[in-house]
Amino acid sequence: MRKIVFLDRATLAPQIRLRKPGFPHELVEHARTTPDQVLDRLAGAEIAIVNKVQLTADLLEQLPQLKLIAVAATGTDCVDKEYCRTQGIAVSNIRGYAINTVPEHTFALMLALRRNIVPFRQDVLDGEWQKSGQFCFFNHPIHDLQGARLGIIGEGVLGQRVADIARVFGMVPLFAAHKGKSGLGPLYTPWDVVLETSDVITLHSPLTPETRGMIAMPEFRQMKRKPLIINTARGGLVVEEDLVTALDEGLIGGAGFDVTLPEPPPADSPLMRIAGRSNVIVTPHLGWASDEAQQALADQLMDNIENFVAGSPSNLVMGAY
Repeated sequence: MRKIVFLDRATLAPQIRLRKPGFPHELVEHARTTPDQVLDRLAGAEIAIVNKVQLTADLLEQLPQLKLIAVAATGTDCVDKEYCRTQGIAVSNIRGYAINTVPEHTFALMLALRRNIVPFRQDVLDGEWQKSGQFCFFNHPIHDLQGARLGIIGEGVLGQRVADIARVFGMVPLFAAHKGKSGLGPLYTPWDVVLETSDVITLHSPLTPETRGMIAMPEFRQMKRKPLIINTARGGLVVEEDLVTALDEGLIGGAGFDVTLPEPPPADSPLMRIAGRSNVIVTPHLGWASDEAQQALADQLMDNIENFVAGSPSNLVMGAY
């Protein structure tokens, strides 16, 4: 009988059904696991399920029975994949499940900011409608998406889906060439042109050494149209202190962030300090988390485990056997 341990089941909502694998097994679920609990909880396990729990080389070398790490997410930076490669530990991830939920959250932030939904809602709660004495009032500017230029940083499946939705709204999507690179082909608009001419800039890139901090003060000062900045990708792509400065100086029109670094952010972090501003929306990394997307993730997670045990592994990441 194979022992399977899910170290952080609470990273999926309680209403999401985790299908039992179709082979003899013992499945142990822990809501959360701290670093000092990992070894004890994975003792005797052949399969570990993790989302954000860190599995470092020094931990993995003490778990010789481990055969598969099934990551319940697309990103696998929580696992030391080089160690897994050398020791023959397979690592699988989840793919393609967020093609609707992340783009929809991107546009929820975009629409709320362009139309000033949050401050208008607060005005209604504060009695401003009654004070206006008429059927509507105009305390905040309202802008359409139609005709706006949308700079998309990241041309993967999510960036492409965002572009599809943007075209339906009548926006003009522009895929930014990679920072510091040229000659990438007709899909791309030069990096500097995207910064200078976009009304909204949305990020859909992974966090890598090359992309970390790629939006900072030099980039904000190039943004001539005072765009909205939307980040549903990864914390760390934007230098948060510089984002605050850009807002203070009026270099950008607003910010909608679903990600921070770290997560959760400290109460005194740059984003938390400005989270109450009328032109800022911070959500708790839930762009991926529609019920439909989470269930698709859970189903694919168990598919990966069953396929591995059956000898036909699926969704293996680089560095795994």
